[in-house]
Amino acid sequence: MIRGALSRIPVDTFLLALVAVVALASVLPARGAAADALSVATKAAIALLFVLYGTRLSPQQAWHGVRQWKLHLLVLATTFVVFPLLGLAAKVLVPALLTSDLYTGLLFLCLVPSTVQSSIAFTSIARGHVSAAIVSASLSNILGVVLTPLLVVALMPLSGAPHVDGSAIGDIVLQLLLPFAVGQLLRPWLAPWVTRHAALTKAVDRGSILLIVYAAFSVGMTEHIWSSVQPWRVVAVAAVSALLLAIVLGVTVLAGRAAHLDRGDAIVLMFCGSKKSLASGLPMALVLFPASSVGLIMLPLMLFHQIQLFVCAVIASRMARTAPD
Repeated sequence: MIRGALSRIPVDTFLLALVAVVALASVLPARGAAADALSVATKAAIALLFVLYGTRLSPQQAWHGVRQWKLHLLVLATTFVVFPLLGLAAKVLVPALLTSDLYTGLLFLCLVPSTVQSSIAFTSIARGHVSAAIVSASLSNILGVVLTPLLVVALMPLSGAPHVDGSAIGDIVLQLLLPFAVGQLLRPWLAPWVTRHAALTKAVDRGSILLIVYAAFSVGMTEHIWSSVQPWRVVAVAAVSALLLAIVLGVTVLAGRAAHLDRGDAIVLMFCGSKKSLASGLPMALVLFPASSVGLIMLPLMLFHQIQLFVCAVIASRMARTAPD
């Protein structure tokens, strides 16, 4: 009965769930021990998701993802060339729309790597090539550990050289690639069960995104990021972030057509190329910027992160409904 009622709602139910999660985080953000428990639950959900990905993908499909070098280069070019150029062009918005700190934050968001879990989850929902998305998103994050600080030094006036924390590579291996490898090893035994229960992977896909959104918005609330700037400035940053995302989505679509990518790879380019990682950006910002200004500098990335999740959730859901069997 409930499912039938939800199916008659003209708005995508996953988008409604995202709105509900944001509302919950605004009223009851995770704090203290609850935030620690949420972090563990999010990591566990992401690990389970990648075990299921590894179980579901045949070795042939995984190898297909590894050898798609043209696709991976397009994703990296979008992340570390197109985005930074757009960030530099946004300098014209200072001081009319953006303060100096907000522009620094906007430029910084253009320099961070792509997300991993949400890019792959949206690719899976839209029925793109998940194996290629795993390689592209992971490669972006691994290279971003070095490229992002180098781009920050080259494009931003900072005092002192940034410290590059190589433990980020270990985190990617332990949290994402290792569970995927475990899924590959368990494939002979679990693949038939996972195939019969496809709804499980879909639930973990979307559930992990909801956990990420709740955790990210909770951080914004507990750190008072949203209240440290005038409301109209927040609206301006949100509008610029939405325009930035729209431009990059358009660029990825055109690049996919120009490169003659098939539907699955074009989806990977769209979702991996247009994302920016709050999970990678926040610890980098804490190292690269003064503690007194890091909250305000993170505001554009926080807003962009929320906007990209909402927009890509709608796009992925619609693409799933129009995907060929």
